[in-house]
Amino acid sequence: MTSPDPLRVAVIGSGPAGIYTADSLTRQRRETVAVDVIDRLPTPYGLVRYGVAPDHLKIKGVARTLRRVLEHPDVRFIGGVEFGTDLARADLARSYHAVVYATGAAVDRRMGIPGEDLPGSVAATDFVNWYCGHPDSAVERFLLDADEVAVVGAGNVAVDVARILAKTADELRATDIPQPMLDVLAASRVRRIHLLARRGPLQAKFTAPELRDLGALDNADIAVRPDQVDIDPGGEEPARAARAARTNLKILGEWARRGPGDRARRIDLRFWTRPVEVLGEDRVTGLRVEATRLDADGRLAGTGEHTVLGVGMVFRSIGYAGVPLAGVPFDPASHTVPQADGRVLDPAGSGGAVVPGDYVAGWIKRGATGVIGTNKSDAAGTVRSLLDDAPALRAAAGALEPVEEVLRDCGADVTDYGDWLSIDAAEARRAEELGRGERVKLLGWEELRGALRR
Repeated sequence: MTSPDPLRVAVIGSGPAGIYTADSLTRQRRETVAVDVIDRLPTPYGLVRYGVAPDHLKIKGVARTLRRVLEHPDVRFIGGVEFGTDLARADLARSYHAVVYATGAAVDRRMGIPGEDLPGSVAATDFVNWYCGHPDSAVERFLLDADEVAVVGAGNVAVDVARILAKTADELRATDIPQPMLDVLAASRVRRIHLLARRGPLQAKFTAPELRDLGALDNADIAVRPDQVDIDPGGEEPARAARAARTNLKILGEWARRGPGDRARRIDLRFWTRPVEVLGEDRVTGLRVEATRLDADGRLAGTGEHTVLGVGMVFRSIGYAGVPLAGVPFDPASHTVPQADGRVLDPAGSGGAVVPGDYVAGWIKRGATGVIGTNKSDAAGTVRSLLDDAPALRAAAGALEPVEEVLRDCGADVTDYGDWLSIDAAEARRAEELGRGERVKLLGWEELRGALRR
């Protein structure tokens, strides 16, 4: 039998993990619920809006599904509120029975090599934020004034970065890239892109659809060394490889046999190559790399064979990492919040005691792995734990006060779902004005605030 008083849950973060958590809460019938999805931005959807490459229109279409969740009568979107700055955990305890942290993994992992901090050596996450129009990114952050660049990494984000660098402005005109960023890309001097993978093609993390997108570029050739992909599919190593790796190997083999053409830009896929030093004094002038191999124990090892690539920029894309949340336990080794079945654990407690009322979902829970859809089952697991705890959560909370009163005290510039719809409409109008696709993102905090309905 359900209680007439709703179980009040705050979800911190409005990306897929957070919204799927809200969706799972509203679909169940064990408890009546009231869910507030809280984000520091006035725009929802997290990495779907600011992480998925703008030319991946089909993937970005998942926003339509997420939108339906935010329009559920038991769900509210509260934007402009930053956890740890505007609100502390103690503030949330005044209004909610439980809090689910779904803040994702906001920063990049570092290479840990000399010269990594030189101007021109940048995190792929910063470049992705830039071309996706994140309000924290400035137009002048990237000039793309180097003829030759390196992208370090063998995951989908690395492939995205290489593809965006290789495309012409005309190929991107129908996307939602802010116009100033599109203008910078139109003036880009980049002509050669080295995509570096520390291991071989069977160990690469990119998916076949991402790989095929590289092969479909209108203005760029793909170069693959035949000796790096000439692997016997009946041999011992491929036999252990997943089907996805075999598919990648087949695509790469076709490219190697075809060879590059004479298009204006070129992407060189270099496997078994790791960076060891970013060269330069005032800015990047090159990248020293070392050939690698797997030793007898299957561990990556250097061969001592070094090469210098004459690149003027280096984009590191070797993974995302979570950041600590104020007052919430954090594991610096895994860059995640310690948890068991979605329940936050306090490592300082006896045997890793559960933190009552605190839960976690998404990348901050499991690390930066999986695709967007992975967050759905992940969130459902956390919600099951939360619902099992509901009687104890109700008993411990006592009388709750409206969150509006708490927000009034914090002084944040609070926005709601109606404000987001105003931004959404403004971006559609801008696309119409520019003759560009369905939407063009507003750029920066000033433009976003200017579009708010109030």
